[in-house]
Amino acid sequence: MAPPPGNDSDSTTRHSIRSVRRRSLLLGTAALGAAGALGAAGCSKVPSGDTLARLKSQGTVRLGIAGEAPYGYIDEQGAFTGEAVELAKVIFKRLGVPKVQPSPTDFSSLIPGLQSQQFDVVSAGMYINKERCAQVLFADPEYQMLDSFIVRKGNPKKLYSYQDVVEAKAKIATGAGYAEIDYAVAAGIPRNEIAIFQDPVAGLNAVESGRVDVFAATALTSRGVMKKSTKAEATKPFAPVVDGRKKVDGGGFAFRLGDAELRDACNVEIHKMKKSGELFRILQPFGFTKAEMTTMTAEELCDV
Repeated sequence: MAPPPGNDSDSTTRHSIRSVRRRSLLLGTAALGAAGALGAAGCSKVPSGDTLARLKSQGTVRLGIAGEAPYGYIDEQGAFTGEAVELAKVIFKRLGVPKVQPSPTDFSSLIPGLQSQQFDVVSAGMYINKERCAQVLFADPEYQMLDSFIVRKGNPKKLYSYQDVVEAKAKIATGAGYAEIDYAVAAGIPRNEIAIFQDPVAGLNAVESGRVDVFAATALTSRGVMKKSTKAEATKPFAPVVDGRKKVDGGGFAFRLGDAELRDACNVEIHKMKKSGELFRILQPFGFTKAEMTTMTAEELCDV
């Protein structure tokens, strides 16, 4: 099992923090676009039947991953790991499928690849949202995620929310493609006033040097990048407010629309592991905290 993001080196941190920015912003629409291109495939005949029985018979399940820590990736030793991957290994073994086979692809290709049978399950910590729920079935989320700010030590401008940034007229930054861009805009920050950095390491440097007052990211990202800083700190996690509602994201396994039986079997195991605390024990080495364990359901997130 891989160590938590950011523990070993800057390169590990950079690899880990790439993941969060690709989990929500534009991914629903990107997947929709790709799904549109696969429209003909979606209407063609696909092998039907009991997928779980087939997987048991062949003894292998193909997992779609995006090569992104801490969700599903190949580590520097060549091992197949990640929070969603380690969870999948346990669940499928208990379902009678002892072997998991990685199928790495670009994140935007995960849903199309699942639909076209390149793999059996998406095991990449994918955020569950309404657009994706129209294309795939989701298991209940294994984690939930809030935002957090990277600010200078002592948080001199008292920035704990996007609304605080607006009121303080603070200089805000985030990463390229981050969901936090839309969260900031929803709070009233003009899009052209949001500084964009390639990754949180660059954002941390900008905060430490005083070029910006705050770098917005997920709580997991902020914790990981802060490990080696003595000039900055991460704020307490918070839920962004979008259209008057607090926004809490959650990620989970994705299945083909016809595989409700397989999804339900996985859900049974996930719920058992949540109840026993085993789920947290699997996710903790990848940087997750108890605050990121969740009782939310896929149905709730599909309605948001």
